[in-house]
Amino acid sequence: MAGNSQRRNRRTSNKKGAQVGSGGQRRRGLEGKGPTPPASERKGHKKNRVAGAQARQAAARRPAPRRGGAKGTSEMVVGRNPVYEALRDGVPAVTLYVQQYIDNDERVREALQLAGQRGNINLMEAPRPELDRMTNGLNHQGLVLQVPPYEYAHPEDLTSAAYDANEDPLIVALDGVTDPRNLGAIVRSVSAFGGHGVVVPERRAAGMTAGAWKSSAGTAARTPVSRVTNLTRALESYQKAGITVVGLAADGEHEVQDLEALGGPVVIVIGSEGKGLGRLVGETCDYRVRIPMPGGAESLNAGVAAGIVLYEAARRRA
Repeated sequence: MAGNSQRRNRRTSNKKGAQVGSGGQRRRGLEGKGPTPPASERKGHKKNRVAGAQARQAAARRPAPRRGGAKGTSEMVVGRNPVYEALRDGVPAVTLYVQQYIDNDERVREALQLAGQRGNINLMEAPRPELDRMTNGLNHQGLVLQVPPYEYAHPEDLTSAAYDANEDPLIVALDGVTDPRNLGAIVRSVSAFGGHGVVVPERRAAGMTAGAWKSSAGTAARTPVSRVTNLTRALESYQKAGITVVGLAADGEHEVQDLEALGGPVVIVIGSEGKGLGRLVGETCDYRVRIPMPGGAESLNAGVAAGIVLYEAARRRA
């Protein structure tokens, strides 16, 4: 009897205890999963693999996104009159530094008023030693204006702007122009005669400094400037896009008023006053033109020469 009781106890102890419910998992498993996706979207299916391969091929054919243009470097305008003139002429600025305990004369008050009217220029007070350090010891007279780096356009942006407006590109490229005031004057002329931008090389050439901004008389805000590593390659790229490259040279084979190509898509190349066009740039040009000068002057200022050729191009397009 004792043995039978022990066997019954062992059987009882081996029985499972209370079971936890399934939490609705079985019921949800019976629910539908919606319509079957098409074969091209089912992972592992042959049509899905084919669709994936086609998408990768299309991405490989798509041109890579174009990078933005180069950026210039930050610049400091120093001195009471230069700072006031830069603010008056609309030169972009980030911060106006004012020396502590500065003699608050009329020019300082006018500069502070102009900066305040802009609304986007930070006003910072700094001790004189700090301004001396920032300007490398220049005579800042207690006012220093920080100009942000200029954002140069991509060379293709200039032609894109023209085509978007249903116009033939009219672009000026500068070869060896080192005076920022000349660059600013040329930007102003390009704007006046309906041009689409200016191209400058990175080395041995003027960039869009505060001086160039001032000379442009505000037109630099709406006339893009592109900076390129190699001007010759940039001109060749324009030629491949169907744009005629015309160089201005004192010994050019054509006179400016006789060149019909100025009425179509064109890049006008202006050289420096002393050396003119570089050899490689001159050889790249489709035409070389000269400006008749009955008075006998050997050359013209780069800004003046650009204005004359741009006027002729605009006259032909009118």
